[in-house]
Amino acid sequence: MLALALGSSWASGINAYAVAFGLGVMGRLGYVDLPTELEWLEGSWMLAATGFMYLAEFFADKIPLFDSLWDSVHTFIRVPAGAMLAGGAVESMGPEWQAVAMALGGTLAAGTHLTKAGGRALINTSPEPLSNWTASVTEDAVAVGTVWAIFAHPWVVVAVVVVSVALMVWLLPKLWRGIKAVFRGIGRLFGGQPPPAPAGQGVTPPQGEGD
Repeated sequence: MLALALGSSWASGINAYAVAFGLGVMGRLGYVDLPTELEWLEGSWMLAATGFMYLAEFFADKIPLFDSLWDSVHTFIRVPAGAMLAGGAVESMGPEWQAVAMALGGTLAAGTHLTKAGGRALINTSPEPLSNWTASVTEDAVAVGTVWAIFAHPWVVVAVVVVSVALMVWLLPKLWRGIKAVFRGIGRLFGGQPPPAPAGQGVTPPQGEGD
């Protein structure tokens, strides 16, 4: 239950459609017994919808710049999805624990989503597409692999989530500073302002009275 709540919400911040589709398929085929409040993922219409959207994201996420636009829109999808999945995972523990799980799940999904979106925004400053494709394929593998590991190796998933939270706390401020630097560069480019001079250059030394 803990691995399902933490793992599904954490991975939803990376690719919510892959997580929802993966859980639904595993439940529909009888490989796992999903909690009652997550059985809706096994429905035919839900599988068709999440499968189609996962396929759409698979291609959209590999187009430089468009992937950042896609991430921006999905801020309003991945975070609520993480909260819903975490809450559904602990439905047997009562409404109080569900509320706690939803708050924690939404926070985890927001953290991984912001880390992914920030990293991809910085990657998009590179003109070559290979780094973008590599990052996208890696994220797909992590999301799908997490769904499998939730049931095969639950304590590994819990450990990975705990370690990743520590890494996100360390990494997010650095990503934010990098993104602000990119936007400042774009602003100077379109505003016609020259880039700032390196330290020690462009400063006129003071002159004495006899000069």
